[in-house]
Amino acid sequence: MTDELEIVARLPPMHPGEMLREEFLEPLGLSAGRVARACGAPRTRIERIVREQLGTSGDTAVRLGKFFKTSPEFWMNLQARYGVLTAQRKAADALARIMPYEPSAA
Repeated sequence: MTDELEIVARLPPMHPGEMLREEFLEPLGLSAGRVARACGAPRTRIERIVREQLGTSGDTAVRLGKFFKTSPEFWMNLQARYGVLTAQRKAADALARIMPYEPSAA
């Protein structure tokens, strides 16, 4: 039987735009344009985040945090995790060849 953690590890990293779209916009019946207007952000920025073409900046994180009553860190942590997991997957072969530094005993 496959362990649940193994399944989660194989899932693609969640882009902040997926979270915004699936957990906020769709359930609340909001459009990217409406969120952008309310946040004072460019409509195209929010649309590109929702389409997973653009990441979440600090500026966007504080605006989304205020509007959705979440913390800016929520949005930035999603972005950071997505960036790290994506980089790890892309660099897996190169990372496997890197030997960790071991200080020599003096």
